[in-house]
Amino acid sequence: MKKVLLIIDDDLGIQKQLKWGVENVEQVEFAADRVSGLKKAKLISPQVVLLDLGLPPDETNASEGIAALEELLAFDPHIKVIVVTGNNEKENALKTIDIGAYDFYQKPIELDEINLIVQRAFHVAELEDENRRLAKKSLYLDNVIGNSEQLIKAKGLAKKVAGTNISVLLQGESGTGKEVFASYLHEVSGRIDQPFIAINCASIPENLLESELFGYEKGAFTGAIKTTKGKIEHANGGTLFLDEIGDMPLPLQAKLLRFLQEREIERVGGRVSIPVDVRVICATHRNVMQQVEEGNFREDLFYRIGEITINIPALRDRGNDVVLLATHFIDVYCKENDIQLKKLTDEAKAALMAHRWPGNIRELQNKIKSAVVIADSTAIGPDDLMLFGSLDENECKLPTLKEVRERAESKAIIEAFNYAEGNMSKAAELLSITRPTLYTLINKYSLGLVKES
Repeated sequence: MKKVLLIIDDDLGIQKQLKWGVENVEQVEFAADRVSGLKKAKLISPQVVLLDLGLPPDETNASEGIAALEELLAFDPHIKVIVVTGNNEKENALKTIDIGAYDFYQKPIELDEINLIVQRAFHVAELEDENRRLAKKSLYLDNVIGNSEQLIKAKGLAKKVAGTNISVLLQGESGTGKEVFASYLHEVSGRIDQPFIAINCASIPENLLESELFGYEKGAFTGAIKTTKGKIEHANGGTLFLDEIGDMPLPLQAKLLRFLQEREIERVGGRVSIPVDVRVICATHRNVMQQVEEGNFREDLFYRIGEITINIPALRDRGNDVVLLATHFIDVYCKENDIQLKKLTDEAKAALMAHRWPGNIRELQNKIKSAVVIADSTAIGPDDLMLFGSLDENECKLPTLKEVRERAESKAIIEAFNYAEGNMSKAAELLSITRPTLYTLINKYSLGLVKES
């Protein structure tokens, strides 16, 4: 972290003394009053500020200094403001600490002492910054709710590759949360302070996508009245998220491949190569390998963008996760609409489990949002979810809760049995039941699993 110190003091003698006396600081800037001090802070984003309380036009009182402190902390509550006071201003100094100042120092300036206080402030700022980074590292995936085996596998793989610059391809149906995973990869990639630029390749007409990605020079085409940077340049230093990469036209795929290989671009109508440092994350709902075989996607580009592929499971394949997510969304939307917290009935849970969720989590959010509003009581029933139109044509009614439980238990037993490689004791342990209970359930559901010898 580059150490940036801002000194707000109208005394030129003190400015000069501090300019040459402050040690181990890469950048020192000065301002002489409250207004210019705040402008400078917004421009350079200092971690530490030395603030004199007696600023013009009210040098004899602390009004301007206190106002400056409040404005600095409103702009950035993490700034460490060290207030510099006169010997008779202890009451004002304590008041600034109450407002949020990091420390105060009484004049006259002693360089050894002020250097110690400043370096300590930088050290605290650095520790707090690192703590915020660590907290953000777990933010996105911790918010991916669910404990299904497929989801846990996807989250585990994301955590392994997140801190690297390896190219990642996220595959999954629309609405499964691919951008959430992409955001997580950006947050922990070491590029957190740099841009995260997302572009949906399927939502932009083919004739505009190239200029949107690579930018264009003035006069490159009709309407190009000025040189404009593209999304790739805007992502320089950060992460470029290319959503629905499977819909990118073949001619543009060649230009994208060259950028990924050379890490250089040329704007539309340009002749100059521009170096760009970005991490690229791609996502698609299509089967890219099948597109390669059909000649609709370049094989060399596929291997370039998919050094690691993470498959995001569809909601219908995540078992009980749908109920966990629905419960979470109910809590969110009840608070959002200032409505008393509501709960799902058992019949509603069964309806959620039976639904095929073609729109995945996005569809679930919409259904729960409307159900929270239209439910007449604190209980949300299947009618409130309005899912009947999505059932298979051959189904005349929703499955009973008993049927849903039997399906879930059968699936869990089979998965545990396979994971334990036929070892009944281990399978029972995984399911947190006894061996006799496991045998009873196997016979009850006629699963035909072979016991170990």
